[in-house]
Order: sequence, then structure tokens, then C-alpha cells
Amino acid sequence: MLVVAFPLLVLVTGRPVAIKFEHRTSKGCNYGAPYEWQVYNTLSGIHGVPRVHYKGKLGEYYIMIMDMLGPSLWDVWNNNSHSMPVEMVACIAIEAISILEKMHSKGYVHGDVKPENFLLGPPGTLQEKKLFLVDLGLATRWKDTGTGEHVEYDQRPDVFRGTVRYASVHAHLGRTGSRRDDLESLAYTLVFLLRGRLPWQGYQGENKGFLVCKKKMATSPESLCCFCPQPFRQFIEYVVNLKFDEEPNYAK
Repeated sequence: MLVVAFPLLVLVTGRPVAIKFEHRTSKGCNYGAPYEWQVYNTLSGIHGVPRVHYKGKLGEYYIMIMDMLGPSLWDVWNNNSHSMPVEMVACIAIEAISILEKMHSKGYVHGDVKPENFLLGPPGTLQEKKLFLVDLGLATRWKDTGTGEHVEYDQRPDVFRGTVRYASVHAHLGRTGSRRDDLESLAYTLVFLLRGRLPWQGYQGENKGFLVCKKKMATSPESLCCFCPQPFRQFIEYVVNLKFDEEPNYAK
């Protein structure tokens, strides 16, 4: 699999853009154009999602041209001595919840919420302090396109989607993804940005996913947020108790 993103000046506008290359044999291109393109057809340009300007094929590669953005929250965290002030994380939380609410309203869950997938706008522009959510390759529908109803619950223990460090417990257990899972992953992302580490980091080996899941299940919100302001604990308590098909109270 080859995925490359780099800046290029578009001669028509003079504005930098990002170009994403995917080889025709890469995962997600088994039946033609990348699956991610379908998601961007629905979500491109909505609040917090970069705009796609062109999709096409060039030789052995599928290419997608989209807005060029700034550093990720992971980059900001790394460049800030592995820490972030609580005021900054609070602002990130509010904006991230807003982005997920908009994405969910379009019938999709992201499926891989983590610091690396939240990017700021281009430095030196009016959007440099805006937040964007990228990498929609693992996004799935929580709402059936035909009926408009919530998708059916299923559980396949051998299927895992996401990133082990930030994935919800339900994702570890192979349960169908829904809105609650994005919010649980966001909760772990926020605690990581605040504390600089999560209790389940450091496991290695083939059993890593199992051990991380076990530790997540054994870690209470009080323990996880012992060095965080109370609202972060309240947020985690709320999202980990959401039902599979429950509509989150984003404003809460």
C-alpha cells in the first residue's frame, strides 16, 4: 500500500493543495476507486472536513486533490514538550464534538478518531486555528441509506477497526461501530493530550490488543481522569454508557 500526501501549487489559484496517491492494488481499491472517495462524496466541505477538488486515475494510481492543511494535534503535542494547556484541550474538545456531530448527521461514523487525524488549518491563514478531521478510509454508515434506520447490531470478535490506543472497548470486541465509538475515542484522545499518556500504553506482542482492551475495561473514569478537570471525567462517564443506537446529546 502506498499513500502519499504532499503540497503542490495549483497554477490556477496559486493556493497549495494536498494530493493523496493510492496504488490500484492497495487495500480499499479492490473493486475500483478507493472506498474513501465514496465517503468524501457525502462529507467533503462540511464543517470540519477538508474540501476535495478532484478525484481521478493516473496510471497505476488513484489520486485525490484536497485542501492543504496544517499540523496535526499529534504534531502540536510533540512540539509543545508533550503537553497541552487545559484551555487548549477544552477548545479542541468543543470543536471536535461539533465536527463529529455534523459528520454523524450525514449518517457516517469516522471510525479512527485520534490526534493524528485532527489537523489545524494552514498556518498564516484565517483558518490556522480551525480544526479538521481527515482520513475517512475507515468511516462507516451508522444509518441505513435505504430505510434511514440505524444499522443492525453485530459482533465479530475477529474484526478490529481503528487504532488500538484510542479505539473504543466496543471496537476491540468487534461490535458494529456507531456514534458512541467516535465519542469514546475522542475522550481517550483528549485525556492523552492532557496527561501525555494513557494507562494502557506500553503493551507489546501479539496479545497487545487484548491486553489494551482488558486495561480499558478495568480503568474507571475517576482513575483515568484523576489529573483532569471534572468535565472531562463527566464526558467519559457519559460516552462509555451510551447504548449502541442511542443518539448522543452533543450539546451536553
